Amino acid sequence: MADDIKAVSTEVVPVDARQPEAAVIERAAALLRAGELVVFPTETVYGLGGDALREEAARRIFAAKGRPLTDPLIVHIAQVEELERVAAAVPERAQRLAEAFWPGPLTLILPRGEQVPRLVTAGLETVAVRMPSHPVARALIRAAGRPIAAPSANRFKHVSPTTAQHALADLSGRVPLILDGGPTPVGVESTVVDLCSSVPRILRPGGTSLEALRKVLPEIEPPLPPRTTASDKREREEGQAQRSPGQLLVHYSPTAPLLLFEGEDEAQRAALVAEALRRLERGERVGILAATEDREALRPCEEGGALVRAPASLEEPEKVAAALFAILRALEEAAVDVILCRSFRPVGLGLAIQDRLRRAAGGRIIRVDPSAGATEGVR
Repeated sequence: MADDIKAVSTEVVPVDARQPEAAVIERAAALLRAGELVVFPTETVYGLGGDALREEAARRIFAAKGRPLTDPLIVHIAQVEELERVAAAVPERAQRLAEAFWPGPLTLILPRGEQVPRLVTAGLETVAVRMPSHPVARALIRAAGRPIAAPSANRFKHVSPTTAQHALADLSGRVPLILDGGPTPVGVESTVVDLCSSVPRILRPGGTSLEALRKVLPEIEPPLPPRTTASDKREREEGQAQRSPGQLLVHYSPTAPLLLFEGEDEAQRAALVAEALRRLERGERVGILAATEDREALRPCEEGGALVRAPASLEEPEKVAAALFAILRALEEAAVDVILCRSFRPVGLGLAIQDRLRRAAGGRIIRVDPSAGATEGVR
């Protein structure tokens, strides 16, 4: 797909994130109406947008990202009434969730409407739909006069973009226009809920927490952990359509290998420090993603030359999520040889953080059992 893209000149245009300028929005909307692509901010990450009802635009999205056609796109709308254009049916559960969480970082899997090309849905009879809350995104959808299909504005499997500069680094020459509305506030993608199964289930944890969803839909099931058997990996990476984005074992990955430590806090902290010191002694350039609670224990690593980033406390998953992808990109740009990450508690946005780090690690997970020592395994 990547070879189908013709090189274009990419312009980055600032836009007011709170009160987007009408002329800037109309310029972007005109490109979308002409079947072109536009990068724009949402509250979660930057999106690579195209007309959701035009197959040609969807094909350009897949090509620009280098994304396989088996990975569906999320359709973005600006008001609930637009659901009728993209979904064949809106069950009562969907109405309740939309009323409670839209606009916001929640995507619903619904029956596909006839106007939505099957290319957008990876050939499935379901469609992923959300209503973003970011003023720029909503203004753009309204001005375009049609729903916008928009995955994250990055190369396939790379770290998601939370600034216009991240998107430019990945997509320069592949899109004509990037709207720069500053850093995105949530920092991780939307939660995806499947409402086409007998029991509603989270397929991708994200900016709307399981705890909040259960207050509206108590029967909702949490996401299943990534399966990593050889047969499942082949199915996911060699052609089986995914019901939701973000389902692949390897995703959100920096160019440097990432090792994720899991286990009781003190034990995983000690194992991470030991691994960092061992690698530093070998002359490796080490990046570390930690929490503020780890700072004192990591002092010897910093003194040895490790690049330590601890954006917030373990009790502040919202702050960690907002900084997560930017930190991974910064460590990548610093040319570290390895990134060592602690795990975060799977509560609230911590569940989305854990999911992103596990997929960024691609199976390189160090499980720490104080009684047995550290063991590396694949979940």
